[in-house]
Amino acid sequence: MSLPKIAVVGIHGHGSSHLRKVADLENRGLARLSAVVDPREPDDAPASWFANLGDLLSADADALPDIVVLSTPIHTHLPLARAAMEAGIDVLLEKPTTASLTEHAELVAVAERTGRLCQVGFQTFGSHALPAVVDMIARGEVGQVTGIGAIGTWVRTAAYWARSPWAGRRRMGDRAVVDGVVTNPLAHAVATALWVGGARASTDIAYVNTDLWRANPIEADDTSSLRAVGTDGTRYGFGLTLCAAERTPARVLVLGTEGEIELEYEHDVVRLRTGRVVAEKQYGRTDLLENLLLARTGERLLCDVRDTGAFMQVLEAVRTAPDPAPIGDAYVDWADGIAAAPDGGPPVKLGGTQGNPEGDSRHPVVHDVAEWCERAAREQRTFTELGAPWTVGS
Repeated sequence: MSLPKIAVVGIHGHGSSHLRKVADLENRGLARLSAVVDPREPDDAPASWFANLGDLLSADADALPDIVVLSTPIHTHLPLARAAMEAGIDVLLEKPTTASLTEHAELVAVAERTGRLCQVGFQTFGSHALPAVVDMIARGEVGQVTGIGAIGTWVRTAAYWARSPWAGRRRMGDRAVVDGVVTNPLAHAVATALWVGGARASTDIAYVNTDLWRANPIEADDTSSLRAVGTDGTRYGFGLTLCAAERTPARVLVLGTEGEIELEYEHDVVRLRTGRVVAEKQYGRTDLLENLLLARTGERLLCDVRDTGAFMQVLEAVRTAPDPAPIGDAYVDWADGIAAAPDGGPPVKLGGTQGNPEGDSRHPVVHDVAEWCERAAREQRTFTELGAPWTVGS
């Protein structure tokens, strides 16, 4: 029996992690890499190279893959996934699913019309911690749930926003891009919190309030708070930034009348805190590409495109909101960045000096932003409602 053939589209940046995963599957005898697709031809291609997906789909039928992994710019997700599924190919599509709720509906329709599988790359949906948290809620471990929050305090340097022409853009011409903190780097925080609260479909969200800000000279948001309310009444609060003083693990909080559950989703760690017990446990995770392989023979997809509708309601609220407001200079310090040494040695400081850094390593730090993100998540209130100093008078 021949092994399933996988093609990776977009092999630089995050796409390189997909190449490593396919190589692992090859070593285990579960699949093989049949093609790589990227406008830039690699110096040492691990499989047949094609400049674009159209070239691959036009190749000999024997060369067509069974699965394509799409690690491409946000605004290309719908056309590329649609082309692959219409060619009879199953898809692993990087998050965010699409650039608008309308595009999401169209992608779902393509999957249903073609009968192909479309898995979206919210890796946390493969975490065994998520159903464990849902089970704890159902057992009443924290009493009645009063709210669910997500906190992300990360750091991104100027180099991050210069990584591609679409980075930090809300739109390019007449195409939505929506590459901000809520919808891309910390999209997992949003999607995971919604999943834990039972919100999967777009109809599971009643409304979303946005409060979008930016400290970087970009179009999109890099420091934002949101409140979403589910049709079942569940309140969700999000405090997210890429302008923290230091990067800390992103967390989802389930707040209850008798305690709280904290999910450190990057590491699949769950902490339960109540008046009776304090406990911590780390869980395993199922890889989404492996799950997609198994779904081709009957297993359920862990992140079916249909299950990202609630997240897409949040993305749509961000997309249609007024452009992010700039955070005043009085509330922002610019700091130097740290990067791993090219030779694998200890981290090194990149160019510039503290107080007046220059070069791609520089990054803004919004005053006390971690504390405001924590409050936004715990209270399900926006920065403006909370009175964060950079919002006053704006």
